[in-house]
Amino acid sequence: MKMIQAIVRPSKLEDVKRALESGGYTSLTTLDVKGRGRQKGIKQIWRGEEYVVDMLPKVKLEVVVPDEKEDEVVDIIRKNAYTGNIGDGKIFVLPVEKTIRIRTGETDGKAL
Repeated sequence: MKMIQAIVRPSKLEDVKRALESGGYTSLTTLDVKGRGRQKGIKQIWRGEEYVVDMLPKVKLEVVVPDEKEDEVVDIIRKNAYTGNIGDGKIFVLPVEKTIRIRTGETDGKAL
């Protein structure tokens, strides 16, 4: 199994969620996070003063899928989170050693 973590723009969350659901991936976790990438934030002007916002709001999605679904889910997220601008986000893929459904005790693939 793989855990796919994606850091995306908040404005793209609904697009990504809808696309994942259309693909049959309804289970996911989201977290509101702040971060920065290579651009180290953005410069803004407010009331004639320039200031730097270096920690930008993002959304982190986590989805656990069987190994053979990894590429499909990554592709869905990438296509639906894309704007073509700096700050579109990142996708990380991590191995998952074990999954347990608390209610039933089912493990691994059955727990997904």
